[in-house]
Amino acid sequence: MKNRKLFQSITITGALYGFVGWLYIVINSEVHIQTLGMPLTHFLSWPHEDTFGAICFAISVICFFTYSLIRNDRS
Repeated sequence: MKNRKLFQSITITGALYGFVGWLYIVINSEVHIQTLGMPLTHFLSWPHEDTFGAICFAISVICFFTYSLIRNDRS
C-alpha cells in the first residue's frame, strides 16, 4: 500500500511540473518566438526550448494517465 501512495505522489508531481514547464514554453513562445530554436541554457547545447516544451508535455500526459490508473477509486 505504501508503494501505491509513493507512485501516486510521483506521478501527480510529474504531471504538475511537466505541465508548468510546458506552460512556461507556451507563454515564452508568444512573447519571444525567435528564441524557440535556442538552447534552453547556456551550459549545454541541448535541449532547445521547443524540445523542452515537447518533453514536458509528454511527461505531463504520461504521468497524469498513470496517476489516473493507480489512484484509489471510491466507487
